[in-house]
Order: sequence, then C-alpha cells, then structure tokens
Amino acid sequence: MSTIAAISTAPTTGGIGIIRISGEKSFDIIKKIFVPKDKSKKIEGYKMQYGNIVSEEKIIDEVLVSFFVAPKSYTTENMCEINSHGGIIVMNKILNLCLENGAEIAEPGEFTKRAFINGRIDLSQAEAIADIINAKSQKEAEASVNQLEGFLSKEVNKIKAKVLELLAFIEANIDYPEYDVETISNKKAKEKINEIECDLKALEKSFDNGKIIKEGIKTVIIGKPNAGKSSLLNELAREEKAIVTDIAGTTRDCIEEEILIEGIPFKIIDTAGIRDTDNKIEQIGIEKAKALLEKSDLIIAIFDNSKDLTEEDKKILETIKNKKAIILLNKIDIEDKHLEEKEEIKKTNKKVIKVSLLNKQGIDEIYKELVRMFNLDEIKIDDSAIITNTRHKVLIEKARNCAQCAKQDISGNMPLDITAINIKNIAENLGEITGDNVSEDIIKEIFSRFCLGK
Repeated sequence: MSTIAAISTAPTTGGIGIIRISGEKSFDIIKKIFVPKDKSKKIEGYKMQYGNIVSEEKIIDEVLVSFFVAPKSYTTENMCEINSHGGIIVMNKILNLCLENGAEIAEPGEFTKRAFINGRIDLSQAEAIADIINAKSQKEAEASVNQLEGFLSKEVNKIKAKVLELLAFIEANIDYPEYDVETISNKKAKEKINEIECDLKALEKSFDNGKIIKEGIKTVIIGKPNAGKSSLLNELAREEKAIVTDIAGTTRDCIEEEILIEGIPFKIIDTAGIRDTDNKIEQIGIEKAKALLEKSDLIIAIFDNSKDLTEEDKKILETIKNKKAIILLNKIDIEDKHLEEKEEIKKTNKKVIKVSLLNKQGIDEIYKELVRMFNLDEIKIDDSAIITNTRHKVLIEKARNCAQCAKQDISGNMPLDITAINIKNIAENLGEITGDNVSEDIIKEIFSRFCLGK
C-alpha cells in the first residue's frame, strides 16, 4: 500500500498540531524533511526526537517526531507523528513537504481503515473510534470505549460460535449419514436455535438504551402562544436561549438546545405557539411545530393554568393522546384553575405537573419525571455489550429473522440442507458486524464518515 499523510488535529489555531504519516516510506520521508538536534540517534519505535522540519535548508518549524515501527503501531505499518506548533499555515506547509517527498494525501478515516484491513481491530471497533470522536456525552463516550475494547465483538463472536457449532453438526449429518455422527434431532436443533435467538434478542434489546445514549431524546415543547414554552426552554437550558415577552406569538421558528440529564442528551425544541392565525410567517412556524411532533421521542405540552381550556388547548390534548408526553400546567402563581381535574386532561392518562416558571416552582419534578419515563437512572455502562449503532441493530434483526425461519423449517420438517441455509445466514449477518464478511461498498461508506487524519 502507498504511504499516506494527513493533519490529524483540527485545522485551526491551537497549541500543537499533529501531522501523521503511515506506510513503508514513512521513515524515508521523515529523513528528507526532519533534522534532529542529536543526529547520532537512530530511529526507534515508541521514541520521540526533537529537531526541525526544514525545506531547502530553511527551518519551517521546531518539532517533536514520534516513531512507531511496524507492526506495533496504530495501522500496524511504520508510522511517524510530527508534533508541530498549532496553526493552519505551519501544519499545511509540513503536510505539503510530506506529499512532495513521496506521501499521498490520506482519505477520510484511512489510518483506521488500514488498522482494520491489517487485522489490528475489527469493523465494530473501527466504528467505535468514530463514535468516541463524535461523542456528545460521557455515557456515549464510555459506551464507545467499551465497544473499542471489544465487548460487542466478544458477544457477537460468542453467538457466532454457537451458530457454527450447530451448522457443523447439521452438515456432518448431510455429508456423512453413514457414520455414527451425533444426530441432530429436530427437537435438539430447535432448542439450539432458541438459545441463539434469545442471545440475539438480548443484544437487540440493548439498542433501546443504546439509541438513547447515542442519539439522545428529541423533546418538543408545544402549547398555545404565551403559555410559557420559551420560559421552559430557558429554564431547562439554564440560560436565555429564547425571547420571552408578554406578546403572544413571539416565537415564530423552532429553537433547539441540548441539555444533559443523568448523562443523557435531551434535544429540547421550543416551537411556535399553536393557534389559528392569518400571519403567514407564524403559520409556517406552526406547521413546523406539527411536523416535529411526528418525529419526537417526547412531547411536553404546556398550558396556562390561570385560564380555562380553550378549543385550541383541546386540540393539542387530542394531538398528544397516543404519544409519549408530559402535561405542564403553568402560571399557578397567578391563579389555579385546577385544569388537572378537567375530563379532557384526565382522559389523556399523561403525567400532569403544576409549575410556575416565573417563580421556578415544579422544575425539579419535571427532571424527576424525565428520569422516570426513560429509566435514565438504570442505564449503566458496565462490561456488557450495548448496541448504539443502527447498522449493527439492523444486522442483528436480520440474524434473528433467519433464526425464526430456521425454526419454521424444522417445524415444517424441511430437509436439513434447507435449514442450514438460514443458519448460515445468521453467521453471515453477524460476520458483517465485525467485518469478517462485508462488501467493499459498506467499508467505504463507513470510513467516509471519519475525519481526515484518523
């Protein structure tokens, strides 16, 4: 493979910058552009040398160069990392010198791709590296580190081993019926497939928490104009993100803010007040709000508890009836109309919290309810595998469907070679998670999401 180079730190002003080189010619390229202060030192793995990057005998920067000798490197190839002063100009100059002396510019994620191709990590571990870089919360980072450490790979390979064991017995029966090979009766085969299916279900179920950890909980605040939606957003965000006035209809567009509760990101979206209006701009905002309701994980419907329910309020209550939602009755400091006793609110069967956003009453109860609704205090990052990647979830789902088909084959007294096809498909789907058998197109698509230099 060619020798590649790229800037591995953010392309902006900073304390240091790192230019990374990997491939057979790495050390040859460094010798052409790097002059160590101590010229007697030889290149040794896991050692750094202090010196200058030079071009035509002119010093470009004072640097430290780290050397990694194959196969003990990130990519398993010879590698160098040039630690320069941070800054776009100096980093680009050093990178260009590397390219002029025999390196090629790396594609996004190519260093990690080489680590995968060269067998240092599997595909799920490679994806975990991207997740660590992009983590938005501590829990997401911890889950990604666990995946990088191989917890998911171990679980997948454990299930795959059971599949291959079953497959070996079935194929032995097909190929050598004349020998006294342990017979797989329909009952025994079904028991084994049930065991495999249970393992797959447990892994698939972990995606419920994994999705929350990685993607967060999209929470949409709805209500009539001036009910307190923007005040709620500001209170949850603990800063003035939205304009709050006594004028109804101040919020015309959607305002989004991300907060962490028990280490889980909540994407809080303040929407335009829902009402009948002739104002075209406000109408667009209202339509956006209604569209967001369909894609939300949670709705916080807020009502003015100092006034009676209006027809618009009743329409909002009808909208949230079949959705995950909380009802807030705001402005209890002004007057308490006891809206929680109204039949329209009772029949929604939603949690009702009475608040005064002006006086900050009831805020703690909102947080407690959010924790309870999503069992946030039960989401723990331990030594168990947690699926956070949709690609993995889809493949496990496919494997489980194949297990169900195999059971149906056995129940229908289908020939063993037919059953074996579905069992092989289980192994193939699991192999796609770790990259044992995966198409080049999928590999390209996965690594295209990585940043340059990683």
